[in-house]
Amino acid sequence: MPSALENIKVVDLTRTLAGPFCTMMLGDMGADVIKIEEPEHGDEIRSWLPFWNSESTQFVTFNRNKRSLSINLKEQEGIDIVLALAKDADVMIESFRAGALDRMGLGYAAVKKIKPDILYCSISGFGRTGPMADKPGYDLLIQAYSGLMNLTGEPDGMPMRVGFSLVDLFTGMMAYGSIMTALYHREQTGQGQWIEAALLDGQVAAMSYHAAAYMATGVEPTRMGSGHPGLVPYQTFPASDGFFILGVANQGLWQRFCHSIQRPDLLTDPRFVTNDDRVEHRAECVQLLSELFQTKTVAEWMEAIGDAGVPCGPINRVSEVLSDPQVLARNMVLNLPHPNVPNLRVAGSPLKLTETPPSVRYPPPLLGQHNEEVLTELGYDAKNIARLIETGVIGKSK
Repeated sequence: MPSALENIKVVDLTRTLAGPFCTMMLGDMGADVIKIEEPEHGDEIRSWLPFWNSESTQFVTFNRNKRSLSINLKEQEGIDIVLALAKDADVMIESFRAGALDRMGLGYAAVKKIKPDILYCSISGFGRTGPMADKPGYDLLIQAYSGLMNLTGEPDGMPMRVGFSLVDLFTGMMAYGSIMTALYHREQTGQGQWIEAALLDGQVAAMSYHAAAYMATGVEPTRMGSGHPGLVPYQTFPASDGFFILGVANQGLWQRFCHSIQRPDLLTDPRFVTNDDRVEHRAECVQLLSELFQTKTVAEWMEAIGDAGVPCGPINRVSEVLSDPQVLARNMVLNLPHPNVPNLRVAGSPLKLTETPPSVRYPPPLLGQHNEEVLTELGYDAKNIARLIETGVIGKSK
């Protein structure tokens, strides 16, 4: 099937998670992504544990459908190679510290001179403006700075990091969506533009109803464990053999829920009649249900409550998710060919399109694997390529 972005060329100067997640999605949709890496060690995520054979599981997770070109950006000739790539590219994306690429001659202003319609995307922790613009940003730091950690965890416990690197991944999605919007705009107008995707911006936006509630009431949101500030019951509950989640999100579900657990009396209990009543009497409602749920197993409650059409579900471990029939039916586990990991499997693409679905053309590349291929496409002959390797402008293919 045709790939939606098969004629789009991307120069990728990002590393770790946010940028590589974005460029992997572009690659999944058919873009030619050229990943620029430092010659000796490459993207630092290549060294992150754990390893699968000789490959970092974190690197292989975010770098399929890319070609690796290892270039020394401390050499002017290395910078010239990147500019030559940019001249023929549609998108250039970077995650360097503010001002670093400008000093190298690879900032938006310099690239725009040679490619006026380039779409240039900068990913950063705090954005390129404001008093924190020059500060480095990492997922954990932004989870704390944005208020996410302060709202995660038990009420009487420590602030907690979310289990996944959601700040990075959310930012990668933001960058992907912004680039796709800019591609559409360029198609209509012929204009390129500078795009920003900041980790902090994404989390302030994701704060959503918490932010609105505070601005409306002046009441500081607090940690609620798995609970929801505006819905009850909507959280984790203990059964006799484990835990499950219950999501009673409206009054109709509350009525079906009460009948499913054979407690229709709760419908007329003045503490629990409406959701507002249940929020006001949260502790009593949660305690009553917790005691009831511990009389049966998770499976028994899943059957009784689920058959009534009330949202509920198990709290799966990673191993259970990766073998779940629904996950497998959605093609969310991919088998990838790889020279060093014969049985490589990674999470699949969340992008689902009937006419232009994502596809896998390249496994995660070895460092500098495509040096000769990419430089040949730029017009370098074997003699010049050998000279670039000898002088340290590009690395040797690993």
